[in-house]
Amino acid sequence: MPRFLSAKPDARLIPLPWSTPLAEWPTEYLVALPRGISRHVVRFIRVGEAIYAAKEVIEDLAVHEYRLLHDLKRLGTPSVEPMAVVTGRKAVGGEPLDPVLVTRHLQFSLPYRALFSQGVRGETVERLVDALVVLLARLHLLGFLWGDVSLSNVLFRRDAGSFAAYLVDAETGELHDQLTDGQREHDLQIARTNLFGEFLDLEAGGILDGALDPLTLVASIENRYRELWRELTGVERFSGSELHRIESRVRRLNALGFDVAELDIRTSNEGQTIQIQPKVVDAGHHSRRLLRLTGLDAEENQARRLLNDLDTFRFRTGQQQVDEAIVAHQWLVQVFEPVVTVVPPELRSKRDMAQLFHEVLDYRWYQSQREFREVPIAEAARGYINEVLRNLPDEAISSEFQPIDQSGRQLSNPYDPSAGFADENEQAPYDPWEDGAEPATAAAAPFGGFDIEALRAKARQADPR
Repeated sequence: MPRFLSAKPDARLIPLPWSTPLAEWPTEYLVALPRGISRHVVRFIRVGEAIYAAKEVIEDLAVHEYRLLHDLKRLGTPSVEPMAVVTGRKAVGGEPLDPVLVTRHLQFSLPYRALFSQGVRGETVERLVDALVVLLARLHLLGFLWGDVSLSNVLFRRDAGSFAAYLVDAETGELHDQLTDGQREHDLQIARTNLFGEFLDLEAGGILDGALDPLTLVASIENRYRELWRELTGVERFSGSELHRIESRVRRLNALGFDVAELDIRTSNEGQTIQIQPKVVDAGHHSRRLLRLTGLDAEENQARRLLNDLDTFRFRTGQQQVDEAIVAHQWLVQVFEPVVTVVPPELRSKRDMAQLFHEVLDYRWYQSQREFREVPIAEAARGYINEVLRNLPDEAISSEFQPIDQSGRQLSNPYDPSAGFADENEQAPYDPWEDGAEPATAAAAPFGGFDIEALRAKARQADPR
């Protein structure tokens, strides 16, 4: 009888066919969604209207990742939500099966391979890398050592003109009170290696823009990370006549989307020089403000764009002296809701509402420039829906079976993109990073390493049942 470890149990998971290996589950329980290549068996499963990701992995790693994801969600980190660990699985013949880690599917999210298959420009690649760098810095601020930084372990959601990155794989992670410089450098080295391999893979597959050089892309990661880390935590010294730089530092951090919970300010004995250093820095400055004023939950750049429109509405209606919360309610009822409610139900799976509103604002600006007049927001919304939205691919889950990946090629197994395409003799993708590599030992890596068979053998010795 399977056992369920869950802080938020969903009883509908219990009757699922846990005695069947995940790779052999009947298609009636599965949903074909874009995902990256994984060393584990991963499937998306439907339970009522809910979609979950299920990953077969040995028990120690499953429980470790489940608890670590809970800690990350509690700390407000962008990561998937853990739902359960299913242990004690046995096949019909009695042989033991690996436990399954169940997480909630992140709506409107895409793996990086799905984004590249649509034909990604160089600027978009840079935005993806920037999103990963911001996520890495946020994790390091919390004391989280990732241990396997890569695009494959991240999901991306559109965030106005940029992307927001969400951690989806934490099995190699460790949570500390604070990371040392050496630990951060270790994660950065892993990022450089993994990203270089991923970009080479895309280049070999002919889906990386020829103008983009994998080595150049990877070389920029370290610089971007160091610049961001220096802005978030670096010490700044200036003369006592430049007190305005204290407020400027806070404003720069806010512009990056971070709140300063504490600022360490020290002055020299004569008061001639001042030293400042941010202490506890929390991400999500604009998202929290938008949520507080309107109840809308949006990504950081989306929230920034919506707040800018709110501020414009406040100015145009002459309510600069009116309480901000009152104006925010008016904006929500008179501007935001009329735009998003006009979207036909069949098109609402293409964009989440905050992203859609941002794109309507962009459409309105360009249309106003073309027509030499200020296009009303309601008119812009109708034009955007008919001219743009109808032609966009869905980014929410679809109830329809999707046998073809977003590049248009037929998958040999629509529920497992790592199995390759039907026109490639159904061979799994070649991984040059593992070819000829020495097998990892259970004692050589955190939490028993990645030699899954060695870990299973070790577990059987400890528990011969």
